[in-house]
Amino acid sequence: MRRIFKTLLAGSAGAASLAALMLLPTGVAESADHLDPGARTDAGVDPTPDIPADIADVFAWHANGTTRIAMTFAGPVPTTAPTYYDRDVLYKINISTQAPGNTPEFVIKARFGKGQGANDWGVRFEGIPGVDGVLEGPVETTLTSGGVKARAGLFDEPFFFDLIGFRETRSFGTIRIRNDRNFFDGQNDTAIVFEIPDANLGSSVSKIEVWGQTLRFGGNI
Repeated sequence: MRRIFKTLLAGSAGAASLAALMLLPTGVAESADHLDPGARTDAGVDPTPDIPADIADVFAWHANGTTRIAMTFAGPVPTTAPTYYDRDVLYKINISTQAPGNTPEFVIKARFGKGQGANDWGVRFEGIPGVDGVLEGPVETTLTSGGVKARAGLFDEPFFFDLIGFRETRSFGTIRIRNDRNFFDGQNDTAIVFEIPDANLGSSVSKIEVWGQTLRFGGNI
């Protein structure tokens, strides 16, 4: 994984995090962004980190005539950790289909809302290409409309990596990475995932650029 870029925005909607990637038909896109900026999201720097607003990864790929986009946040965390849904964070996935690539033609917005039960959370999506109006429903549920599939919730962390060995390698200068030790075992990610028919993005599109944002209403916590 490699960080593409990250910035901090300030405005009436509060502070924002930003991570991005470019999707080419025959290329490989890389994007990772964790605990950045540290002053907001890293518990080692801030005793009250803004975990729900911390973007982890942004992915996009083509498959079977669809464009699939996933943005993970608030992770990885142990499966025993609480879910980090937050009604005061706005999640945005920006999709650019035309040059110069930094102005989105589509902006998907997602927000979580709390029901009456302790674990009764829902999600509301707006701006999904090809979907009129909003798409909303409970988390951990695949929502569909006009050929689009959308889901928000917890997912098993898919990466296998010896982070302890990596840190020891940096400290001691000798390879300490082991193939039988997986830092991500038993960890979860929270993710927003879409499957969108390619036609919804435009019949002549050959390249898209995708970037995700989180914006906290009222500013930093």
